[in-house]
Amino acid sequence: MFLALELCLAAICLSVAYTHPFGDGFFRRIEIRVAAFARRRKLAVLVTGLAALSIRLALLPILPIPAPAIHDEYSHLLLADTLAHGRLSNPTHPMWIHFETFHVNWQPTYASMYFPGQGLFLALGQVLLGHPFWGVWLSTGLLCAAICWALQGWMPPAWAFVGGLLAVIRLGTFSYWTNSYLGGAVAALGGALVLGAYPRIKQEMKVFNSILLGLGMVALALSRPYEGFFFCLPVITGLAVWAWKHSSVPLTTTLKRVALPAVMILVLGLAWLGYYFWRVTGNPFTTAYQVNIRTYGLVYFPWEKIKQVAPFHHQAMERFYRGSGPVVDRLHYALQHPVALQGEKVLIVWLFYFGPLLTIPWLVWINTYRKKWWRNINPTIRFFLIIVAVTYVSLALTIYIGQPHYAAPMTAPFYAATLLVLRDLRTTASGRSLGRSTILMCSFLVLPAIAVSAFHSGLEAGPMRNWCSAPVQNLRRAQILNQLERISGKHVVIVHYEPGHDFIHDEWVYNEADIDEAKVVWARDMGSKNSELLDYFNNRKAWFLEPDIRPARLTAYANKLAETQAR
Repeated sequence: MFLALELCLAAICLSVAYTHPFGDGFFRRIEIRVAAFARRRKLAVLVTGLAALSIRLALLPILPIPAPAIHDEYSHLLLADTLAHGRLSNPTHPMWIHFETFHVNWQPTYASMYFPGQGLFLALGQVLLGHPFWGVWLSTGLLCAAICWALQGWMPPAWAFVGGLLAVIRLGTFSYWTNSYLGGAVAALGGALVLGAYPRIKQEMKVFNSILLGLGMVALALSRPYEGFFFCLPVITGLAVWAWKHSSVPLTTTLKRVALPAVMILVLGLAWLGYYFWRVTGNPFTTAYQVNIRTYGLVYFPWEKIKQVAPFHHQAMERFYRGSGPVVDRLHYALQHPVALQGEKVLIVWLFYFGPLLTIPWLVWINTYRKKWWRNINPTIRFFLIIVAVTYVSLALTIYIGQPHYAAPMTAPFYAATLLVLRDLRTTASGRSLGRSTILMCSFLVLPAIAVSAFHSGLEAGPMRNWCSAPVQNLRRAQILNQLERISGKHVVIVHYEPGHDFIHDEWVYNEADIDEAKVVWARDMGSKNSELLDYFNNRKAWFLEPDIRPARLTAYANKLAETQAR
């Protein structure tokens, strides 16, 4: 629904701009005031961040704290809970086979398979404010502020402030980045710090800017190191070429003020990351992701082969990794339809970051420079496009369609290039009208999103996410968890799935970091082997859960056992 609405508004913006440009005097007065405020750069950055935080708080009545649903979310939450308990990993539980689930390692330690960037923010929210969601909230606010700050290094402050507010609208309100635990904001924050530090280093060569460059690289290493590596290549290359050609400054000064501070921060960050993996995997050079790949036979690139692994303990795990699921099917699809796969990836990135409204200015701008396009465009935009192209290689090489947060490091370049395109179009009255109406319509779309969310309809979750896609939530699991938490004592829930259950989109077996101390423990139904689990948790009330029945049926395990024996 919203895609169609946005498409109509984009068409209206285009037709009005090139037939009846309007309001030049009115908008010019507003732009003068915005420019006067935006020249107070620090205040503009602060206001942008606070706007993102305040608006999301205001939306809580219609967008409450989300319930996790996707495998990745539970894994990030496990990592956050581990850190919140003051640990980097957890000992393998003696009953771990009953709890085995997706994207979680059990050997040599019980831990998430993911890098710790998202988990650190979730843990911060859990420790300081009592819930991991507040870590998501904080990371999104920091991201919007960082985008405004980064853009200030590349364009006039008024445009940077508009870019920051655009990020608030598109990322800080209804996007799944701020309404789920999947992540995106942390990697995008790292990319913004790197992009913003680049021009400042070339202009001033202050140690502080080099430290921010290092911090941005560390944020990328802790969240999306694979894509972050590609993202940093053009930036590092550009700084190296600049230092080589900048003969007026001694090389030793450049090394002391630029290279050394950034490298020191990066080395410290990588050293901590190595220590983290040493505690999780037993080897500082072996990531938790690698352990998960070796254990379950994940395939990431089309040239890889599906390897034999140890026998699976559960049919759910075998179906996921060796059946018709994200491993075998994705590899075959990538090999048989490589062009279609790349088209789907481009579509996912376009839909989330641009959509029809932010695409129209690009099409008009490209048409303006259609002759010798690459030579005639703004060199700054050219640099942003190089960063995007190099980073996209990392996405193109994998077999997975992915999600928009895979491209998160490119967020700041996307916004920066789009703002410069809008600025280039201001040479004509039609171009000015198009730019103003584009920003205005992006702001206007928040209103129907609020109305639809208030009535709990229309914002549908799906594989193709735009800026206001509803978060995928397992509300049924959350309701049962809430129900059990209100009952005195501790509980163990044995989850029984029917044949054909969709484990990709509906998994219930995930646990906290400290399983023995958890109020509710979730386990897979293993038939006769359930007795060993119940013997271990003999001080807990046992339940039998059937999520494939609507509504999900929760029965006392003893009653279910008696019912089964009576048949």
